[in-house]
Amino acid sequence: MKVAVVGSSHGGFEAVRGVLHDFPDAEIDWYEKGDFISFLSCGMELYLQGIVKDVNSVSYATIPGMEEKGVHVRINSDVTNINPKSHTITVVDVNNGKEKTENYDKLILSIGAVPFQLPVPGKDLQNIYAMRGRDWAILLKEAEVKPDIKNVTVVGSGYIGIEAAESFAKAGMHVTIIDLNPSILGTYLDPEFTDILADKLKNEGIDIRLDQSVKEYIGNSDKKVTSVVSTNGDSWDADLVIETAGIRPATKWLDGIVDLNERGLIKTDEYQQTNQTDIFAAGDATEVEFAPTGKKQQIALATNARRQGRSAAHNLNEKLRKTTAVSGSSALHVYDYKFASTGVKDVTAAKCGVKVDSVFVKDTKVPPFVPADHNAEVYFKLTYNPENREIMGAQIMSKMDTTANINTISLAIQQHLTVDDLAYADFFFQPGFDRPWNIMNVAAQKAQDKLDK
Repeated sequence: MKVAVVGSSHGGFEAVRGVLHDFPDAEIDWYEKGDFISFLSCGMELYLQGIVKDVNSVSYATIPGMEEKGVHVRINSDVTNINPKSHTITVVDVNNGKEKTENYDKLILSIGAVPFQLPVPGKDLQNIYAMRGRDWAILLKEAEVKPDIKNVTVVGSGYIGIEAAESFAKAGMHVTIIDLNPSILGTYLDPEFTDILADKLKNEGIDIRLDQSVKEYIGNSDKKVTSVVSTNGDSWDADLVIETAGIRPATKWLDGIVDLNERGLIKTDEYQQTNQTDIFAAGDATEVEFAPTGKKQQIALATNARRQGRSAAHNLNEKLRKTTAVSGSSALHVYDYKFASTGVKDVTAAKCGVKVDSVFVKDTKVPPFVPADHNAEVYFKLTYNPENREIMGAQIMSKMDTTANINTISLAIQQHLTVDDLAYADFFFQPGFDRPWNIMNVAAQKAQDKLDK
């Protein structure tokens, strides 16, 4: 069996691993448009802040390492067309433009998404960057030490935008964040958390401009960006702009080949198969089932892409295992605050089409008698369905790392557990690690009191 895998990021890498594991006799052709395989954009912040020194190490695999496993790695190879009937793909050599036709028995698409570029005047000026992929990582690292870059504007305040803002602020630049939303990190956290984080960013000298977007980029005679004009009429200096205003699936070339939805995402079944025989898809160009609602939606996370990639590989010959529904769990830090969230929040409930209630708990990581240098405040919010009492989501934040609690809540969501199940769930106690009642217990007990009134 000859398996072609297109794309080498999270989903593509896991698909290749899955084929190697499940079909050790298969011939694998792995296609990558760039000259480097499996770069992890989620590791870019570590590189920009100097924690990771070598950009080439921010990767799952190397070409020699994969070729030793028997994988035929095809870098600088852009797959531009598919003929499902003949089971062939068109591959263009990006260095010389030459086309060739290759055959496959099974095809797994992990083509991902591309950064959204704001369609505003000045968008073609120099020094307007994205934050996705190895090439941009190298350019951003270079920008951190350029003496003529003093003012940086970050467009978007999601995870990637916050990572960019903190990285460049730590590099000594004056950073301005602009976002159309009324709060930073608005799809990940509720105001009890974002208000604290916004204050922290401001205290670190970062300017935050919300409820507005970019109207125009202004440049100089050298075609370099010099300032930003916002939709409410404000303007400020900008020597570098980093756009983190979302992503769009890289699927235009697939229109008419496989079924796409109205947003251009590849339609797949629960086994990652498209409408075409022997063609599967995984990653940011697809949707995944959201466990709290049971509905499919785009949740662009590495964990989801890898889960889908493994499912696609496992189901190549027959439908054996459905892709697990996910809760959208993720984590980040903002300076010394570490937080994680999963499932539905108050701010996302309406968009998800569900009715929720919630409780908020403020506690300490370990018993109060433990000194402050070994202790910290913890903020936890539990979201649940007030009708059937099922757990729908949670958020946690502290200056100590308490984020692993969110993995427990994610599993509780997937298993349709209720606040009653969580209220007295068995978690260990040892004063150096936790409280007698874990904060999840405390929140669930508080939810019980609220529901039972």
